[in-house]
Amino acid sequence: MSASGGTKAIVAALAANLAIAVAKFVAFIFSGSSSMLAESVHSVADSGNQALLLLGGKKAKREATPQHPFGYGRERYIYAFLVSIVLFSVGGMFALYEGYEKIKHPHELTHWYWPVGVLVFAIIAETFSFRTAIKESNALRGKRSWKEFVRHAKAPELPVVLLEDLGALVGLVLALGGVGLALLTGDSVWDGIGTLCIGILLILIALVLAAETKSLLLGESAGVEETQKIEAAVVDGDTVTRIIHMRTLHLGPEELLVAAKIAVRHEETATEIAAAIDAAEARIREAVPIARVIYLEPDIYSEAEAAKGPDPEASPGGPAPAAH
Repeated sequence: MSASGGTKAIVAALAANLAIAVAKFVAFIFSGSSSMLAESVHSVADSGNQALLLLGGKKAKREATPQHPFGYGRERYIYAFLVSIVLFSVGGMFALYEGYEKIKHPHELTHWYWPVGVLVFAIIAETFSFRTAIKESNALRGKRSWKEFVRHAKAPELPVVLLEDLGALVGLVLALGGVGLALLTGDSVWDGIGTLCIGILLILIALVLAAETKSLLLGESAGVEETQKIEAAVVDGDTVTRIIHMRTLHLGPEELLVAAKIAVRHEETATEIAAAIDAAEARIREAVPIARVIYLEPDIYSEAEAAKGPDPEASPGGPAPAAH
């Protein structure tokens, strides 16, 4: 993901949410609408989320240290996960509570033109933010569907902003519907129902974000396209004859670790093998520039050993060797 593209989408969303939050609070004060209060807290939570994403991006740029030799690229995943928690706890749970209270203790809306006017303004502002996020995402999405883009993107910022903005727009429509029905029927219970719907929507989005960012935190491999490029770059058909096995891991959205055991010809000298490994690393970095940490282990390929299948004790996550 282009860092500048992600930052542009985050800043646009932050500016829109701050302006909307102030307008919604004013509308709530004048009208007493619970939908407006829920939406106000939603916008404040979203503003905090964008601040967290910006902070995570800044912290991820720190240089590697002896204690963290692979750097701090995963800071972006950590802060994206925090966003899902904030959206769930602050936005969703508060909206559910406020909606329940409004249904249990309904009171008449006053100065109805405040919430209606603010909601129309908020829809326009959120549409601008959503449009910016879509434009920045399209540059990276390629031919993938939106679902595939959100599920498989290694950089969390744009999927987070996309889902937040989508949730905000749907939430605004729900709030407008709740306020509108309350005005038409004279029953403010509809305002509470709209608020409950907003809470459910926010919790669903938060759960999706949490699931996706959890996967990134655990450590995801390179995508299929990048993996194929790496495999093609490793084998030169001369000294390096094949890949025995290979694993990749994202250290951050724009940094990839590649570890592979490669088959070399048994008659090659150590000097020739070292030169072949250096050449393979150069080809990998040319094919996949984000492959910045590469470990290649030379070995002699054995058909008999390969036929046994992978050794579970040698695999990450496999059983530990028995103690002697």
